[in-house]
Amino acid sequence: MKVDGKMPSPGMSARREFLLAAGGAAAGIALAPAALAQARSGPGRFSPPKQASAAATLEAIHKIAGTAPVNKGRVAVELPALVDNGNAVPLAVSVDSPMTDADHVKAIHVFTEKNPLPNVVSFHLGARAGRASVATRIRLADTQTVVAICEMSDGSFWSGSANVVVTLAACLEEL
Repeated sequence: MKVDGKMPSPGMSARREFLLAAGGAAAGIALAPAALAQARSGPGRFSPPKQASAAATLEAIHKIAGTAPVNKGRVAVELPALVDNGNAVPLAVSVDSPMTDADHVKAIHVFTEKNPLPNVVSFHLGARAGRASVATRIRLADTQTVVAICEMSDGSFWSGSANVVVTLAACLEEL
């Protein structure tokens, strides 16, 4: 390639290619925030997560229990009363059950009232589990009540709940 009628030195071509590539990359970086904003604002492209309502939580419980009554008791929900960060909240659920073939916990379901999805986790157990106790960490969107429902082998449902105050919410960050 001739520049001003002269052949460029071997290093000059490489420098020009580098500068052109660097300039293109810089332009791309400068335009990235505008492109991201446009992608987020387009119809159906981005919307912050919505909180579940009490009705959505009751509907989720109804999907599990059906028309069977949910009795209070037998289920202990352990949560810290106050958490600084809702991203990893320790949760333990235990059920008063002998865990025999005739009387055992079939499942433990955990629900929240203010997370985007009310059904947080389900654990399926059997008589051979030995004890009806589970522990995990969950994300909580806000200060709320966490409800655990257990399904027993006889078809009955039992519940327990705990309140937790969350100072820094999870589940609500924008992407």
